[in-house]
Amino acid sequence: MPPAITNDIATPNITNYECLKYVVVNFSISEKFVALVAAYALSRTVHHLLRPLSQPYITSDIIIGLLLASLPHVRGSFPNQFNIAVENAVDFGMICYAFVLGLEMDPYEIFKSPTRHAIVAYAGMLSTFITACAVTPWLHYSKHTSVVSFTLSLSISLSGNGSHILTRLMTKLKVGKSDIGKLSIGAGVHSDMITMFLLAVGFVFFPMEDGLNVKDRIKTIKIGVALVSQTIVASKISPVFINWINNENPEGKPLKGSHLVLSMAFMAFICSWAPWFGYNSVLSAFMGGLFLPSEGRISKWTISKFNNSLSILFYPVFFFWVGLKLDISSFEAGSMGTWGRLFCLLVIITIGKVGGTLICGLTLGYNRPELVAVGLLLTAKGHFHVYLAVDALRQGTIDITTCTSIVIVIFLSVVHTPIVVKHIIERARKRVPIQRMALQWLDPSSELRILLCLQGPHNLDSAINLMEISRGRPEPGIFVHVTDMIEFTEQIAAVMAPGEGVDNITITNRSITEMRDQITCAFQTYIDGKGGSGGGIKLSRVLALSTFNTMPQDLCVLAEDLMVSLILLPFHKRLNVDGTLDEGHPGFRYVNRKLLRNAPCSIGILVDRGFGFAGKISRSSESKVAVIFIGGKDDREALAFAGRVAWHPGVKLTVIRFLVDKHSEHAPRRVNNRASVAEQEEEMKLDDECFAHFYQSHVAGGEVAYMEKHLANSSETYTNLISFEGQYSLIIVGRGGRVNTVLTQGLNDWQQCPELGPVGDVLSGSSSASGTSILIIQLQNIKGQLDGLSEEFSIM
Repeated sequence: MPPAITNDIATPNITNYECLKYVVVNFSISEKFVALVAAYALSRTVHHLLRPLSQPYITSDIIIGLLLASLPHVRGSFPNQFNIAVENAVDFGMICYAFVLGLEMDPYEIFKSPTRHAIVAYAGMLSTFITACAVTPWLHYSKHTSVVSFTLSLSISLSGNGSHILTRLMTKLKVGKSDIGKLSIGAGVHSDMITMFLLAVGFVFFPMEDGLNVKDRIKTIKIGVALVSQTIVASKISPVFINWINNENPEGKPLKGSHLVLSMAFMAFICSWAPWFGYNSVLSAFMGGLFLPSEGRISKWTISKFNNSLSILFYPVFFFWVGLKLDISSFEAGSMGTWGRLFCLLVIITIGKVGGTLICGLTLGYNRPELVAVGLLLTAKGHFHVYLAVDALRQGTIDITTCTSIVIVIFLSVVHTPIVVKHIIERARKRVPIQRMALQWLDPSSELRILLCLQGPHNLDSAINLMEISRGRPEPGIFVHVTDMIEFTEQIAAVMAPGEGVDNITITNRSITEMRDQITCAFQTYIDGKGGSGGGIKLSRVLALSTFNTMPQDLCVLAEDLMVSLILLPFHKRLNVDGTLDEGHPGFRYVNRKLLRNAPCSIGILVDRGFGFAGKISRSSESKVAVIFIGGKDDREALAFAGRVAWHPGVKLTVIRFLVDKHSEHAPRRVNNRASVAEQEEEMKLDDECFAHFYQSHVAGGEVAYMEKHLANSSETYTNLISFEGQYSLIIVGRGGRVNTVLTQGLNDWQQCPELGPVGDVLSGSSSASGTSILIIQLQNIKGQLDGLSEEFSIM
């Protein structure tokens, strides 16, 4: 008998054997915890690796869940007792999933006149249902159950789809606002809602067991009455309670804890009413969420929190549990019948969805290729369909081989969706005309529209001078939208008041109103000094009141609505008294960098190093301005802007062209060029044509001075750029977009501000008070908008 080990804290003695047993049990629990954490970590890692393929999270979750749980050591560390605990957790998570899925849907859409996406949904569902009902009874998927009930359940499940997966994928790939995106999402939500509703009702009236006795029939009636009463309470009584909660917790104020707990308890009570009488808990949660009000603050809060929790915590654990249930070693991969039944399931959902969508869509006047794409997208299944398959395995309705086949089919139905969406985008690019908003493509008879942005009064003088030299000829002139970029803060929100019109507001913050009045007065004084016509300049005042996170998107929308060809932004660094630049504002830097990536037109950033203090540019003054042309799309856009500057009588413009001296002994032997020879030749041809046109229009007549620099490498480029300091009041350069990188290679290795490009960064990076301002111009970034495709494109 080993000596006992005493514990001063615990009352009973613990023997060495019991202590060892305690340690082993805890080590076993830690193993399980590590396995669950590994499922989460590996799933996220695989998703990151699959990101170039735009695969949704469910793809990586299925791969890791099935593979990790199939490892013998992992399966052996999960005995039946712990499996029951995981099952309970998964069942609870699926209840939450079904509840929030129903809460996001509107059941009253069924009773309205069917829209086009509803008609497409009905057609795809009906054709899939008929095909499944005709084929599946002969393939013997079920065992020892009612053939009718199982066939109906399987056919309805195959007729549905994973609407939340489809919606998130379409939104992520930025096609959700297009006509085909709206049709796919609308049809997906509609078919998902209808099939879930039919399964919920079918659970009451079509049980899997054959030969029900009187007692079972009475139970069926009780379940039906409970489900009807739950639905009535959820649809008629709950809106009164939920609206009271919303009224007590208006937007802008924190939710009261007591009301939040009361709301959650009420929702739980609604969803648990029918299960008390034997109804399925998951389907009850869906029906409860479906008929609860989806609008209002408390419902939106519930949807947001539940979806975040499910994505972060539940889905990886769910598919790990699926892997534990599906013993892949028991999958009859060597049987031809297994693969035949798997292939038949794929054929049923593909032919059913695509065929029904195609037949219905053609009668509605849609294009055939797009209808095939919509049908393929509607084949995607989701988490609930996986749960149904595994639940059927738990109930003994199907065997492991059939269940595994269904999960594989669900996996294959999701994997192809990003490929289909990318094919839609490619077709749309070829068919939808691209709207090019840039100076190069501006109609000479049309006025130039500019969005001139200001951070504050310190940008006034430089903005006015920049507007002055940009006006070009008096006819057709320019239309400048002077925009104040103001960060939306809690202090501003506290003193805002509703204004006239729809969604308008009035800012009563004194400092902001005084600043805006000062800017308005300065621009108005400038226009009044031009005479009655304003010198061909028309002005409007705009306010961009947003947080820094949303300001880039707001300015992009504003630029699209105003149809501007150029956005002019101030640099995020301000000019100090000694002529140097300060550290800058990180918020405005974020705005500038986001706009460079996503702006719907060309964009310019002005690094003001004294341009505003040079005095007002007028006909009598003479301001020295230079434009540097190395080559590339941005330099061509900068040259187009310089063409407008050349018309100003108070500006002495010099165009400086950097050419490659290939015969110099300092020329680099090897150049890292990503572009092909054909691309380089095409770019050089465009550069020569653009410069020849500029030369003929402005240099040949003597209005613009011309200078050539023959350089061998980027070191000589750097030396020449530094030498321009102090010679000009403004230098105009392109941000980048150069194919031939001989003269700029290596300049960006030590960039302080990459958003200015290699040349702009060198010119603006000097700490000397040279007084030379820099205007960096970037051509419309077509790739920032689905390669020139608007998110609201129409190809149906």
